[in-house]
Amino acid sequence: MWMLELPPFVLFLIGGLIAATTRGKLRGALMIAIPILSGLHLWTVPEGIHLQMMFLDYELVPYRADKLSLMFGYIFHIAALIAIIYSLHVKDTVQQVAAMLYAGSAIGAVFAGDLITLFVFWELLAFTSVFLIWARRTQRAYSAGMRYLIMQVLSGVILLIGALFYVGETGSISFDFIGLEGVAGWLIFIAFGIKCAFPFAHTWLTDAYPESTPTGTVLLSAFTTKVAVYALARGYPGTELLIYIGAAMTCFPIFFAVIENDLRRVLAYSLINQVGFMVVGIGIGTALALNGAVSHAFNDVIFKGLLFMSMGAVLHMTGRINGSDLGGLYKTMPKTTILCIVGAASISAFPLFSGFVSKSMVMSAAIEGGHDWVWLMLLFASAGVFHHAGIKIPYFAFFAHDSGIRANDPPSNMLWAMFIAACLCIGIGIYPAALYSLLPYDTGYNPYDATHVLAQTQLLLFSALAFVWLNLKNMYPPELRSTHLDVDWVYRRLVPNIVQRIFAGIWKVDGQLRQAALGKLSQCQAFLARQHKGNGSFISSAYPSGNMVLWVAVILAAYLFIGFIK
Repeated sequence: MWMLELPPFVLFLIGGLIAATTRGKLRGALMIAIPILSGLHLWTVPEGIHLQMMFLDYELVPYRADKLSLMFGYIFHIAALIAIIYSLHVKDTVQQVAAMLYAGSAIGAVFAGDLITLFVFWELLAFTSVFLIWARRTQRAYSAGMRYLIMQVLSGVILLIGALFYVGETGSISFDFIGLEGVAGWLIFIAFGIKCAFPFAHTWLTDAYPESTPTGTVLLSAFTTKVAVYALARGYPGTELLIYIGAAMTCFPIFFAVIENDLRRVLAYSLINQVGFMVVGIGIGTALALNGAVSHAFNDVIFKGLLFMSMGAVLHMTGRINGSDLGGLYKTMPKTTILCIVGAASISAFPLFSGFVSKSMVMSAAIEGGHDWVWLMLLFASAGVFHHAGIKIPYFAFFAHDSGIRANDPPSNMLWAMFIAACLCIGIGIYPAALYSLLPYDTGYNPYDATHVLAQTQLLLFSALAFVWLNLKNMYPPELRSTHLDVDWVYRRLVPNIVQRIFAGIWKVDGQLRQAALGKLSQCQAFLARQHKGNGSFISSAYPSGNMVLWVAVILAAYLFIGFIK
């Protein structure tokens, strides 16, 4: 039974060591074997606490399994396997090591049964994932990676402070329901919110993910925000505030994604949009809503990963990723085009694709809970995601105008990874019962009733017609060679300009003070020059050095005398 007590993240940490010490096909084979073996082992793990220890009179639980953690553990293993296959052609040891450690950190976080263990993996997520951004080795990637790391570490620091307050308030470090009662609950909530890309704290995602390597972005899209979704589902289910935060997350990224030129940045905004659906489900907190949030997280890892992989393939083969530079690639990249369309149909929640069977659960839960306005926001967001991810991504990358680029389909390992993800998107859409059987609650939900299918089909049809009409009227936002800033304008433009002006003022005052000091010094020199006697010396010429030595001796003797009589 010793294998039962072996946490699944251990094999991935060993995998990082393997990736650092092996090369070539051996490294690739071992890296593929790790998520397969670990996943098979995890499939046999029953619910319960499988590892615990004492630390400073507190009970640490590094390995706790229940339906919620197991669900995220399964999808993280699938995501790791697909991403490893996708990156087999990469010979960069830094990326391979970071990928294994990053995946292990995410798996460790979802099986953490206490806040201290969670904090350790929370910070490991930051320090391992940033190398996937820096591995692109450009100045933009380095700067974006630094901003990303600052925000991720800040989230960890706030989590640690919140955990310390939580221990003081409850005397426990167990990671279960926390709620917004007390300072600790709010601090931990903020920490989770930063990593979940809440509004105004989301720009680390849209800033850093598009600057990562083509393979690194696939991993980034799978783990960081989904760990935060898991943490919210564990600590804050039924928190009403999350309903409104999530609704805002589903809507505001649409406006930026529609005008964005960098297609990977479009997907980054789309990622926030999809996480918003999960946050709404967690906030509603019913069995149906939580099932919808968890299942949508499961599906999003796959179909968003597929879309990032298809855009990564385009970037890898063409060296370009802006919609204004692409188009016409369906002629020479037909396989990538078809696989991208599968991902686009899934994220758009077409019937018979994976997004439909999970997104509809959250929307149904919103209606059942009486959140009519939230349901309308989710409906608008569903139409919007079809525009910017379901249509815009494949249209501007593979169709639209002919860019003249004649790139071939990517290496076979990248195609196989995309093919596996596409099969899962279709398989889950056709047979959702397999996914539903893994969910925390048994609700008996059936996505394929006439109402759901008809409503979603109508929504998609009218959205497509709107896209076509806007294009025919030349009213759809064109793909321009530009970078759009949202909240990150504050720290990428406003704050640097303010700091620059402050320091400019400081240097100006410093210069004036220096000039004034030099003026006074010149006056002193002029005064001393007037005392010059013409023999090459100054005032000291009127006072022989012997006299100066005498007076120093007298003063020293007086000082010693006074000290003696005291």
